[in-house]
Amino acid sequence: MDIEELISEAQINMESTVEYLEEAFARIRAGKANPKILDGIMVEYYGAQTPLTQVSTVTVPDARSIMITPWEKKIIKDIEKAIIDSPLGIMPENNGEVIRIGIPPLTEERRKDLVKQIKQEAEEAKISIRNARRDAIDAIKKSIKTDNTPEDVAKDAEDRVQKVHDKFIKKVDDIFAEKEKEVMTV
Repeated sequence: MDIEELISEAQINMESTVEYLEEAFARIRAGKANPKILDGIMVEYYGAQTPLTQVSTVTVPDARSIMITPWEKKIIKDIEKAIIDSPLGIMPENNGEVIRIGIPPLTEERRKDLVKQIKQEAEEAKISIRNARRDAIDAIKKSIKTDNTPEDVAKDAEDRVQKVHDKFIKKVDDIFAEKEKEVMTV
């Protein structure tokens, strides 16, 4: 594997880590209605576990509520049960046609817990990015011995990997700061 491929692979790994972090943050409820909080919810549909978004339309009519319109009225009870059984901790309201989920404002204690949770997620992302850097640098050092890569070329490649690492660590810090601000805003 040549040096450019190693750097490119490290960058791809770091990008996927940041994408995963953004998805994880999107699922964290920050006091505003966000349909992404329902992404992990699976509904029993014709004997198979199906994502909620594949059996209904999810809309946000206002900042404090989410409306779920099932494509088939007969599965409304299954959707309601899936939401109740989920870790969201929110009670849905079913009127026979649609399900409404009221998003209650977060308490100060809950906000602090959420900040701890997002800080943990961000730290795990940074660890993953550091691991990608370490793997790339180890592969570059190995290429000096196995592929007879000149040491100055390897040193330049290590510097480039470090710059890519720094860019993604900063990106994680920025995403964390933005989410923290969103969670702490009343």
